[in-house]
Amino acid sequence: MKLSIIIVNYNVQHYLELCLDSVVAATRNIDSEVIVVDNASVDESVAMLVRKFPDVIVITNTSNLGFSKANNLGVGAATGEYICILNPDTVLGEHVFDEVFAFAKAKKTPGIIGVRLVDGTGHFLPESKRNIPTPSVSLKKILGYDSAYYDSKITVEGSGEVAVLVGAFMFLKKTSYLEIGGFDERYFMYGEDIDLSYSILKQGYKNYYLGASTIIHFKGESTIKNKVYRERFFGAMTLFYTKYFKRNKLEQLLVQVGVKVALLKSILSLKIGIRKDQLEKYSPTAYILVSNQEILLDRLQVAVSKPIRIAGCLKHFSAGEEVFFDASYVSYIHIIKEIITHKHSGLTFKIIPKNSTFAVGSNSSDGRGDIIHFGEEN
Repeated sequence: MKLSIIIVNYNVQHYLELCLDSVVAATRNIDSEVIVVDNASVDESVAMLVRKFPDVIVITNTSNLGFSKANNLGVGAATGEYICILNPDTVLGEHVFDEVFAFAKAKKTPGIIGVRLVDGTGHFLPESKRNIPTPSVSLKKILGYDSAYYDSKITVEGSGEVAVLVGAFMFLKKTSYLEIGGFDERYFMYGEDIDLSYSILKQGYKNYYLGASTIIHFKGESTIKNKVYRERFFGAMTLFYTKYFKRNKLEQLLVQVGVKVALLKSILSLKIGIRKDQLEKYSPTAYILVSNQEILLDRLQVAVSKPIRIAGCLKHFSAGEEVFFDASYVSYIHIIKEIITHKHSGLTFKIIPKNSTFAVGSNSSDGRGDIIHFGEEN
Protein backbone atom coordinates (compact mmCIF):
# COMPACT_ATOMS: atom_id res chain seq x y z
CA MET A 1 0.00 0.00 0.00
CA LYS A 2 1.44 3.35 -1.04
CA LEU A 3 -0.84 5.86 0.69
CA SER A 4 -3.24 5.93 3.65
CA ILE A 5 -5.49 8.97 4.01
CA ILE A 6 -6.70 9.61 7.56
CA ILE A 7 -9.79 11.77 8.10
CA VAL A 8 -11.20 12.55 11.54
CA ASN A 9 -14.90 13.37 11.34
CA TYR A 10 -17.26 14.99 13.81
CA ASN A 11 -20.78 15.90 12.69
CA VAL A 12 -19.91 17.19 9.21
CA GLN A 13 -21.67 14.60 7.06
CA HIS A 14 -22.14 16.72 3.94
CA TYR A 15 -18.66 18.22 3.93
CA LEU A 16 -17.23 14.74 4.50
CA GLU A 17 -19.14 13.40 1.50
CA LEU A 18 -17.80 16.19 -0.71
CA CYS A 19 -14.28 15.62 0.62
CA LEU A 20 -14.41 11.88 -0.03
CA ASP A 21 -15.80 12.40 -3.52
CA SER A 22 -12.74 14.53 -4.30
CA VAL A 23 -10.40 12.05 -2.58
CA VAL A 24 -11.73 9.18 -4.71
CA ALA A 25 -10.94 11.19 -7.84
CA ALA A 26 -7.49 12.16 -6.54
CA THR A 27 -6.48 8.55 -5.74
CA ARG A 28 -7.90 6.81 -8.79
CA ASN A 29 -4.46 5.70 -9.99
CA ILE A 30 -2.76 5.36 -6.59
CA ASP A 31 -2.58 2.23 -4.43
CA SER A 32 -4.33 3.75 -1.46
CA GLU A 33 -6.82 3.41 1.36
CA VAL A 34 -9.03 5.90 3.16
CA ILE A 35 -9.61 5.64 6.90
CA VAL A 36 -12.32 7.75 8.52
CA VAL A 37 -12.25 7.98 12.30
CA ASP A 38 -15.65 9.17 13.49
CA ASN A 39 -15.65 10.88 16.87
CA ALA A 40 -19.17 9.84 17.94
CA SER A 41 -21.05 12.00 15.42
CA VAL A 42 -24.78 12.31 16.02
CA ASP A 43 -25.61 13.10 12.39
CA GLU A 44 -25.80 10.54 9.59
CA SER A 45 -22.06 10.52 8.84
CA VAL A 46 -21.48 6.81 9.50
CA ALA A 47 -24.63 5.72 7.67
CA MET A 48 -23.56 7.85 4.69
CA LEU A 49 -20.12 6.23 4.69
CA VAL A 50 -21.57 2.73 4.67
CA ARG A 51 -24.05 3.61 1.93
CA LYS A 52 -21.91 5.70 -0.41
CA PHE A 53 -18.29 4.75 0.32
CA PRO A 54 -18.22 1.03 1.19
CA ASP A 55 -14.47 0.79 0.51
CA VAL A 56 -13.63 3.35 3.19
CA ILE A 57 -12.35 1.90 6.47
CA VAL A 58 -14.47 3.36 9.27
CA ILE A 59 -13.42 3.51 12.92
CA THR A 60 -16.30 4.58 15.15
CA ASN A 61 -15.54 6.00 18.57
CA THR A 62 -18.11 6.02 21.37
CA SER A 63 -17.04 9.50 22.46
CA ASN A 64 -15.28 12.51 20.98
CA LEU A 65 -11.60 11.69 21.49
CA GLY A 66 -10.37 14.87 19.88
CA PHE A 67 -8.17 15.39 16.84
CA SER A 68 -4.87 14.00 18.12
CA LYS A 69 -6.03 10.73 19.64
CA ALA A 70 -8.41 9.99 16.76
CA ASN A 71 -5.68 10.54 14.18
CA ASN A 72 -3.32 8.27 16.10
CA LEU A 73 -6.00 5.57 16.00
CA GLY A 74 -6.34 6.03 12.26
CA VAL A 75 -2.61 5.88 11.63
CA GLY A 76 -2.43 2.76 13.81
CA ALA A 77 -4.80 1.05 11.37
CA ALA A 78 -3.02 2.38 8.27
CA THR A 79 -0.98 0.11 6.01
CA GLY A 80 0.39 2.73 3.62
CA GLU A 81 4.04 3.72 3.31
CA TYR A 82 2.87 7.34 3.34
CA ILE A 83 0.01 8.91 5.26
CA CYS A 84 -1.98 12.07 4.68
CA ILE A 85 -3.75 13.70 7.61
CA LEU A 86 -6.76 15.38 6.00
CA ASN A 87 -9.63 17.47 7.34
CA PRO A 88 -13.18 16.51 6.32
CA ASP A 89 -13.98 20.06 5.19
CA THR A 90 -11.45 20.04 2.36
CA VAL A 91 -11.74 19.61 -1.40
CA LEU A 92 -8.83 18.15 -3.38
CA GLY A 93 -7.90 18.48 -7.02
CA GLU A 94 -7.44 15.29 -9.01
CA HIS A 95 -3.64 15.65 -9.30
CA VAL A 96 -2.69 16.76 -5.79
CA PHE A 97 -1.22 13.45 -4.62
CA ASP A 98 0.67 12.92 -7.88
CA GLU A 99 2.23 16.34 -7.39
CA VAL A 100 3.05 15.78 -3.72
CA PHE A 101 4.60 12.36 -4.37
CA ALA A 102 6.79 13.80 -7.13
CA PHE A 103 7.87 16.64 -4.85
CA ALA A 104 8.67 14.28 -1.96
CA LYS A 105 10.72 12.01 -4.22
CA ALA A 106 12.98 14.93 -5.16
CA LYS A 107 13.86 15.73 -1.53
CA LYS A 108 16.52 13.98 0.58
CA THR A 109 14.99 14.19 4.06
CA PRO A 110 11.36 15.25 3.66
CA GLY A 111 9.36 15.49 6.83
CA ILE A 112 5.86 16.89 6.36
CA ILE A 113 4.70 18.30 3.04
CA GLY A 114 1.83 20.76 3.00
CA VAL A 115 0.01 22.47 0.15
CA ARG A 116 -1.60 25.82 -0.56
CA LEU A 117 -4.96 26.16 1.18
CA VAL A 118 -7.69 28.56 0.11
CA ASP A 119 -11.06 29.13 1.73
CA GLY A 120 -14.46 28.71 0.09
CA THR A 121 -14.15 32.14 -1.53
CA GLY A 122 -10.77 31.37 -3.11
CA HIS A 123 -8.68 33.47 -0.73
CA PHE A 124 -5.34 32.15 0.52
CA LEU A 125 -5.20 30.88 4.10
CA PRO A 126 -1.91 32.14 5.59
CA GLU A 127 -1.75 29.31 8.13
CA SER A 128 -0.72 27.13 5.18
CA LYS A 129 2.88 28.12 6.03
CA ARG A 130 3.93 29.38 9.43
CA ASN A 131 6.98 30.04 11.55
CA ILE A 132 7.63 28.40 14.90
CA PRO A 133 5.37 30.24 17.38
CA THR A 134 7.96 31.09 20.00
CA PRO A 135 6.62 33.12 22.93
CA SER A 136 7.86 36.36 21.38
CA VAL A 137 6.36 35.53 17.96
CA SER A 138 3.01 34.61 19.48
CA LEU A 139 2.87 37.71 21.65
CA LYS A 140 3.46 39.81 18.53
CA LYS A 141 0.56 38.03 16.83
CA ILE A 142 -1.65 38.74 19.84
CA LEU A 143 -0.80 42.42 19.43
CA GLY A 144 -1.74 42.27 15.76
CA TYR A 145 1.68 41.82 14.15
CA ASP A 146 1.11 38.72 12.02
CA SER A 147 4.23 39.02 9.86
CA ALA A 148 6.41 37.11 12.33
CA TYR A 149 3.82 34.35 12.80
CA TYR A 150 3.24 33.51 9.13
CA ASP A 151 6.07 32.55 6.79
CA SER A 152 6.56 35.34 4.24
CA LYS A 153 9.82 34.05 2.73
CA ILE A 154 7.97 31.76 0.32
CA THR A 155 5.42 33.21 -2.09
CA VAL A 156 1.87 31.85 -2.07
CA GLU A 157 2.48 29.90 -5.28
CA GLY A 158 6.11 29.06 -4.49
CA SER A 159 7.66 26.13 -2.67
CA GLY A 160 10.38 25.61 -0.10
CA GLU A 161 11.29 24.76 3.46
CA VAL A 162 8.90 25.93 6.14
CA ALA A 163 8.70 25.31 9.87
CA VAL A 164 5.01 24.75 10.56
CA LEU A 165 2.25 23.33 8.35
CA VAL A 166 -1.48 23.12 8.90
CA GLY A 167 -3.26 19.99 10.12
CA ALA A 168 -5.88 20.16 7.38
CA PHE A 169 -3.37 18.52 5.00
CA MET A 170 -0.16 16.90 6.27
CA PHE A 171 1.62 14.39 4.02
CA LEU A 172 4.52 12.34 5.40
CA LYS A 173 5.98 8.88 5.74
CA LYS A 174 4.23 6.69 8.29
CA THR A 175 7.60 5.73 9.79
CA SER A 176 8.40 9.42 10.43
CA TYR A 177 5.04 9.89 12.13
CA LEU A 178 5.57 6.87 14.37
CA GLU A 179 9.19 7.85 15.08
CA ILE A 180 8.02 10.91 17.02
CA GLY A 181 5.04 9.12 18.59
CA GLY A 182 2.43 10.71 16.35
CA PHE A 183 0.28 13.56 17.61
CA ASP A 184 0.73 14.47 21.27
CA GLU A 185 -2.60 13.34 22.72
CA ARG A 186 -2.55 16.05 25.37
CA TYR A 187 -3.81 18.33 22.60
CA PHE A 188 -7.56 17.87 22.10
CA MET A 189 -7.97 20.29 19.22
CA TYR A 190 -5.72 23.11 17.98
CA GLY A 191 -1.97 23.29 18.35
CA GLU A 192 -1.33 19.64 17.52
CA ASP A 193 -0.22 20.48 13.98
CA ILE A 194 2.28 22.99 15.33
CA ASP A 195 3.58 20.40 17.78
CA LEU A 196 3.86 17.68 15.12
CA SER A 197 5.63 20.03 12.70
CA TYR A 198 8.14 21.09 15.35
CA SER A 199 8.71 17.51 16.55
CA ILE A 200 9.48 16.43 12.98
CA LEU A 201 12.01 19.25 12.62
CA LYS A 202 13.71 18.28 15.87
CA GLN A 203 14.20 14.76 14.47
CA GLY A 204 16.28 16.18 11.64
CA TYR A 205 13.67 16.17 8.87
CA LYS A 206 12.68 19.16 6.75
CA ASN A 207 9.11 20.36 6.29
CA TYR A 208 8.06 21.74 2.92
CA TYR A 209 5.32 23.95 1.54
CA LEU A 210 4.17 23.19 -2.02
CA GLY A 211 2.28 26.21 -3.32
CA ALA A 212 1.79 24.78 -6.80
CA SER A 213 -0.78 22.35 -5.37
CA THR A 214 -3.98 23.89 -4.05
CA ILE A 215 -6.92 22.56 -2.07
CA ILE A 216 -10.00 24.19 -0.58
CA HIS A 217 -10.34 24.25 3.19
CA PHE A 218 -13.74 25.56 4.22
CA LYS A 219 -12.27 25.83 7.72
CA GLY A 220 -15.27 27.04 9.70
CA GLU A 221 -17.52 24.00 9.49
CA SER A 222 -15.73 21.29 11.48
CA THR A 223 -14.83 23.50 14.44
CA ILE A 224 -17.50 25.95 15.51
CA LYS A 225 -15.78 29.00 16.94
CA ASN A 226 -17.18 29.28 20.45
CA LYS A 227 -15.75 30.00 23.89
CA VAL A 228 -14.96 26.34 24.65
CA TYR A 229 -12.88 25.89 21.52
CA ARG A 230 -11.11 29.20 22.01
CA GLU A 231 -10.13 28.15 25.51
CA ARG A 232 -8.79 24.87 24.10
CA PHE A 233 -6.76 26.73 21.51
CA PHE A 234 -5.01 28.96 23.99
CA GLY A 235 -4.63 26.04 26.38
CA ALA A 236 -2.85 24.23 23.56
CA MET A 237 -0.49 27.16 23.09
CA THR A 238 0.34 27.09 26.80
CA LEU A 239 1.12 23.37 26.50
CA PHE A 240 3.36 23.99 23.49
CA TYR A 241 5.36 26.72 25.22
CA THR A 242 5.74 24.69 28.40
CA LYS A 243 6.90 21.66 26.40
CA TYR A 244 9.48 23.38 24.21
CA PHE A 245 10.31 26.81 25.64
CA LYS A 246 10.40 26.29 29.40
CA ARG A 247 13.47 28.39 30.15
CA ASN A 248 12.75 30.56 33.16
CA LYS A 249 9.92 31.63 35.41
CA LEU A 250 9.70 35.13 33.95
CA GLU A 251 9.21 33.79 30.43
CA GLN A 252 6.58 31.34 31.69
CA LEU A 253 4.75 34.21 33.37
CA LEU A 254 4.84 36.30 30.19
CA VAL A 255 3.44 33.39 28.22
CA GLN A 256 0.63 32.82 30.71
CA VAL A 257 -0.28 36.51 30.72
CA GLY A 258 -0.14 36.64 26.93
CA VAL A 259 -2.41 33.62 26.59
CA LYS A 260 -4.95 35.10 29.03
CA VAL A 261 -4.92 38.42 27.17
CA ALA A 262 -5.45 36.61 23.88
CA LEU A 263 -8.30 34.56 25.32
CA LEU A 264 -10.04 37.69 26.62
CA LYS A 265 -9.54 39.40 23.28
CA SER A 266 -11.03 36.45 21.41
CA ILE A 267 -14.05 36.21 23.70
CA LEU A 268 -14.77 39.91 23.18
CA SER A 269 -14.62 39.31 19.42
CA LEU A 270 -17.23 36.54 19.46
CA LYS A 271 -19.99 38.95 18.41
CA ILE A 272 -17.91 39.94 15.40
CA GLY A 273 -17.50 36.27 14.55
CA ILE A 274 -21.25 35.78 14.76
CA ARG A 275 -21.75 38.62 12.30
CA LYS A 276 -19.31 36.97 9.91
CA ASP A 277 -21.20 33.72 10.25
CA GLN A 278 -24.37 35.51 9.21
CA LEU A 279 -22.72 36.28 5.86
CA GLU A 280 -23.39 32.65 4.98
CA LYS A 281 -27.12 33.34 4.95
CA TYR A 282 -27.23 36.33 2.61
CA SER A 283 -29.47 36.10 -0.44
CA PRO A 284 -27.78 36.08 -3.88
CA THR A 285 -29.34 38.10 -6.69
CA ALA A 286 -29.44 35.04 -8.98
CA TYR A 287 -27.82 31.65 -9.49
CA ILE A 288 -25.65 29.99 -12.14
CA LEU A 289 -25.40 26.21 -12.47
CA VAL A 290 -22.23 25.08 -14.24
CA SER A 291 -23.43 21.75 -15.58
CA ASN A 292 -24.93 19.95 -18.56
CA GLN A 293 -27.83 18.42 -16.63
CA GLU A 294 -31.16 20.15 -17.23
CA ILE A 295 -32.83 17.88 -14.66
CA LEU A 296 -30.44 19.17 -12.02
CA LEU A 297 -31.39 22.72 -12.97
CA ASP A 298 -35.07 21.92 -12.41
CA ARG A 299 -34.41 20.37 -9.01
CA LEU A 300 -32.25 23.27 -7.88
CA GLN A 301 -34.81 25.86 -8.97
CA VAL A 302 -37.29 24.39 -6.50
CA ALA A 303 -34.77 24.84 -3.66
CA VAL A 304 -33.84 28.48 -4.31
CA SER A 305 -35.99 31.59 -4.50
CA LYS A 306 -34.16 33.49 -7.25
CA PRO A 307 -33.76 32.67 -10.97
CA ILE A 308 -31.15 30.09 -11.91
CA ARG A 309 -29.62 29.52 -15.32
CA ILE A 310 -27.42 26.73 -16.64
CA ALA A 311 -24.06 27.31 -18.32
CA GLY A 312 -21.36 25.08 -19.73
CA CYS A 313 -18.64 27.30 -18.26
CA LEU A 314 -18.31 30.39 -16.11
CA LYS A 315 -18.07 33.25 -18.63
CA HIS A 316 -20.98 35.62 -18.21
CA PHE A 317 -21.88 36.65 -14.67
CA SER A 318 -22.67 39.60 -12.43
CA ALA A 319 -21.54 40.47 -8.93
CA GLY A 320 -23.96 39.16 -6.33
CA GLU A 321 -24.68 35.89 -8.12
CA GLU A 322 -24.00 32.47 -6.64
CA VAL A 323 -22.38 29.71 -8.69
CA PHE A 324 -23.18 26.01 -8.31
CA PHE A 325 -20.46 23.71 -9.67
CA ASP A 326 -21.69 20.24 -10.63
CA ALA A 327 -18.76 17.92 -9.81
CA SER A 328 -20.11 15.26 -12.15
CA TYR A 329 -19.56 17.73 -14.99
CA VAL A 330 -16.61 19.84 -13.85
CA SER A 331 -13.39 18.38 -12.42
CA TYR A 332 -12.42 19.36 -8.90
CA ILE A 333 -9.15 20.86 -10.04
CA HIS A 334 -11.09 23.09 -12.45
CA ILE A 335 -13.58 24.07 -9.74
CA ILE A 336 -10.74 25.12 -7.44
CA LYS A 337 -9.09 27.15 -10.21
CA GLU A 338 -12.37 28.88 -11.11
CA ILE A 339 -13.06 29.85 -7.49
CA ILE A 340 -9.57 31.32 -7.14
CA THR A 341 -9.78 33.11 -10.50
CA HIS A 342 -13.08 34.78 -9.58
CA LYS A 343 -12.37 35.48 -5.90
CA HIS A 344 -12.66 39.25 -6.45
CA SER A 345 -15.68 39.09 -8.78
CA GLY A 346 -18.39 39.45 -6.14
CA LEU A 347 -19.54 35.85 -6.64
CA THR A 348 -20.15 33.15 -4.06
CA PHE A 349 -19.72 29.45 -4.70
CA LYS A 350 -21.27 26.07 -3.90
CA ILE A 351 -20.16 22.60 -4.97
CA ILE A 352 -22.47 19.66 -5.70
CA PRO A 353 -20.71 16.31 -5.17
CA LYS A 354 -21.33 13.53 -7.68
CA ASN A 355 -24.66 11.72 -7.28
CA SER A 356 -25.72 13.97 -4.40
CA THR A 357 -28.77 16.04 -3.58
CA PHE A 358 -27.11 18.98 -1.86
CA ALA A 359 -24.60 21.74 -2.44
CA VAL A 360 -22.07 23.00 0.09
CA GLY A 361 -19.91 26.08 0.34
CA SER A 362 -18.73 28.82 2.64
CA ASN A 363 -18.71 32.56 2.11
CA SER A 364 -16.30 33.24 4.98
CA SER A 365 -13.37 31.34 6.47
CA ASP A 366 -14.77 32.20 9.91
CA GLY A 367 -18.32 31.02 9.20
CA ARG A 368 -19.91 27.61 9.59
CA GLY A 369 -20.64 27.15 5.92
CA ASP A 370 -23.94 26.63 4.19
CA ILE A 371 -25.75 23.57 2.82
CA ILE A 372 -28.55 23.72 0.26
CA HIS A 373 -30.69 20.60 -0.11
CA PHE A 374 -32.64 19.99 -3.30
CA GLY A 375 -33.88 16.41 -2.97
CA GLU A 376 -33.97 13.30 -0.83
CA GLU A 377 -30.73 11.52 0.06
CA ASN A 378 -29.87 8.59 -2.18
